Amino acid sequence: MQPDTFQRIVYGFQFRIDFLTKRGTEFQNWFVRLARAALGPDFEAVRARGRMGDYKCDGYRVSTGTVFQCYAPDRLTASKTIRKIDVDFHGARRHWTRDMNQWVLVHNNTGGLPPSVVEHLNCLRKTHDQITIQTWGEPELLKLKERLALGDLEALFGHAPTIAETESLGIEDLQPVIEALQRMDPVPGEEPLAPPSAEKLARNSFSRDATAMLQWGRKKEALVEQYFANDPRPDLGERIAESFRIRYASLRNSGLTPDEVLSQLKVHAGGTTNVPTREGAVLAVLSYFFERCDIFEDPEGVQ
Repeated sequence: MQPDTFQRIVYGFQFRIDFLTKRGTEFQNWFVRLARAALGPDFEAVRARGRMGDYKCDGYRVSTGTVFQCYAPDRLTASKTIRKIDVDFHGARRHWTRDMNQWVLVHNNTGGLPPSVVEHLNCLRKTHDQITIQTWGEPELLKLKERLALGDLEALFGHAPTIAETESLGIEDLQPVIEALQRMDPVPGEEPLAPPSAEKLARNSFSRDATAMLQWGRKKEALVEQYFANDPRPDLGERIAESFRIRYASLRNSGLTPDEVLSQLKVHAGGTTNVPTREGAVLAVLSYFFERCDIFEDPEGVQ
């Protein structure tokens, strides 16, 4: 693995979580920061000013005459989306006139837009064929992220540990993570911790970066196992496993994607920190319990 590959994996996972979870103005601000970092002076952020508003434009790309409008509601419905498109598109046409060659709706609806919304966009394309009308979702924003140097990624997402920093992980680094989890003190379940199954990662629909993070954590599973073997509390591992089961049970039926659920379990295990060894310890513990207790889907035939 190249020296910066692990950092890019961490940033890739954080990008996906931000994309999936940010809403409203928070998503707009996140997109503007991403586009500004990726496109440089070719991208200009547009901010609302008093009664003049923002001219129905959240950002403008100079070289292509592109007006960007963000839309990330808590719940995307076809009727509200169509009204939003009409207000923003026609408002932008009035304000930007000859300066708008392209209009882009930026959204974070991973399932795609409703068919009636796509149909409405096609009608606008036919009626206003002098303007290129597009929608940008995760693939297009991911291309912006891929343009960024590590320094830009750190400015957007915070520090990510290097592979060298995480390789120095030791037993003492696991202690604060495990001790914090055991303080939740749930009653152990009846399910014993089982050995890991090699097929479990493949059974769940994780992104490439989420899969890579869990695979890295597996390298340190022996260290976690050693911690529990040396601890005088024989039920400590099962108590923590039960806390993961309880948290997973509250998340699995909430409509979240597997990556979102994984991110919430990562928060449960200690979250994201700027301390490289702490980050490594969180990933090691998360990977250990992902493999050994019934969170996420087991391979077919595995009980």
